[in-house]
Amino acid sequence: MRRAPLLLILAAVSAVAHVVGVLVAAPIWRGAEVLSLALLLGYAVAARLTAPPWAVPVALVPLLVHAVRTMPAEPGAGDFGWTVYGSGDSGFDVTAGFDAAFAGSWAALVAVAVLLVAYRGRGRLRHLIAAAVAAAPVVGYAAVRVADVGVAVAASTRVVEVRTETTLTRVDGPGYDQADVVPALVLAVLPPLALALAALVLAVLLAGRGRRLAATGAALLAVLALPLLDAGMEAVHLPLSADGTALFAWYAITPTAAMPQPMAALTVVVELTAYLLLVTGLTGPERAAVPAPAAAG
Repeated sequence: MRRAPLLLILAAVSAVAHVVGVLVAAPIWRGAEVLSLALLLGYAVAARLTAPPWAVPVALVPLLVHAVRTMPAEPGAGDFGWTVYGSGDSGFDVTAGFDAAFAGSWAALVAVAVLLVAYRGRGRLRHLIAAAVAAAPVVGYAAVRVADVGVAVAASTRVVEVRTETTLTRVDGPGYDQADVVPALVLAVLPPLALALAALVLAVLLAGRGRRLAATGAALLAVLALPLLDAGMEAVHLPLSADGTALFAWYAITPTAAMPQPMAALTVVVELTAYLLLVTGLTGPERAAVPAPAAAG
């Protein structure tokens, strides 16, 4: 067996081990995801890559860095140290959702950006139309989520005006104000939306080059943006009643004792499958575009 296909098979096996560990919340081996991406990087170097040959290895580097930074802790390992709790009047953190969403999507964004630079060009009209149709549900879902949570926050906020001589005091509910929450939600959905739109543009460019397998992987990264979007919104300080339209949050699939993290595992399946398809689809000779039939003279 040639070395490159063996590396790809081992990468897939390591990915499966990582998914199983996430599903049962007990990593089979905490370095499984790192090993999977490292093997993909080795495969990208050893296999026959399309021009430019540097694109896929460079795109995999931020993914590998992110996997190393987010490795699961050792079983039974606890974090001991000082914990600082903020006071009740510490103020609303508008950027909390953006920080959480960006932390989950920055590596994929960088990888997609590298591939966009490497494979830039003009896509076919039918591919552009397909990308626009695919982008509509993602953008629509983000808009519906922001609007729904904003309305729920407005409904749950109690505003009481207390007048004492020359002072007007406004007392809200438990620290929620629609004027603060809605901008925070908009910020939270920006990184996942950027990932989804960039991935769909990449899918168009790769499909135009005849790289259908790689284009499918890029399209899966747009799907990955949906759980990242919900995770970012969940990081915003919200009332319990303002969470009725989340379709891709961690609890969207009911956790059980045997499978405590089903949605997280499904998210990892989508993510690692996208990377496998991208790397596999960008190896080997590029399919030539089918020329248009010449007009009869």
